[in-house]
Amino acid sequence: MDIQIAPSILAADFANLGADIKAVEQAGADLLHVDVMDANFVPNISIGPSVIKSIRSHTDLIFDVHLMIEEPHRYVESFAAAGADWITIHPEASSDTAETLQTIRSLGKKTGVSLKPATSLDEIAEHLELIDLILIMTVEPGFGGQSFMSDMLEKVKAARELIGASGRAINLEVDGGIKADTAPQVIAAGANVLVSGTGIFGFDQSDYGTAISALRNA
Repeated sequence: MDIQIAPSILAADFANLGADIKAVEQAGADLLHVDVMDANFVPNISIGPSVIKSIRSHTDLIFDVHLMIEEPHRYVESFAAAGADWITIHPEASSDTAETLQTIRSLGKKTGVSLKPATSLDEIAEHLELIDLILIMTVEPGFGGQSFMSDMLEKVKAARELIGASGRAINLEVDGGIKADTAPQVIAAGANVLVSGTGIFGFDQSDYGTAISALRNA
């Protein structure tokens, strides 16, 4: 199983964001993970479509945009137009998960559904035909730099089994406390896309390649 590494710009240097993005691309990143927070669904504010649009010209990496926002259906078109390639929503935040996923698909984008630690896989079982990515949160969403919740490994394993039973090529992504010491655990549990913020951007730019390789080859 090929492991893809998605540096999370939440941990990047926003004063030098374009340079940081170019550096992780040159260091071998596969995707760029973009956390969008609205201070309603989660207790923090991050960025919006205008920032995504401004950085789109700095890289050819896939933009993996994680919407931690209420009523995502109101905004998916704006994020798609700004340059998002994959758009992930939370089932608790949408009044109609299936309709929102269908909208994302209609915009020519890949669909994702994210599960907070307390959210059951049952929330997405009926939507698998509309899902290209399942994101398992191994921390409570809202802030970077949190400690990895090892009890989420069983959910990762269960998600991999659910994907296998579906017969679909759904990516299984994990986000939260992913560093060189936790990456082997989530890979063993079945994850193939690893999001890491401080596990990459916490190093000097010259060391991004080493950090990415340590995650991929864990």
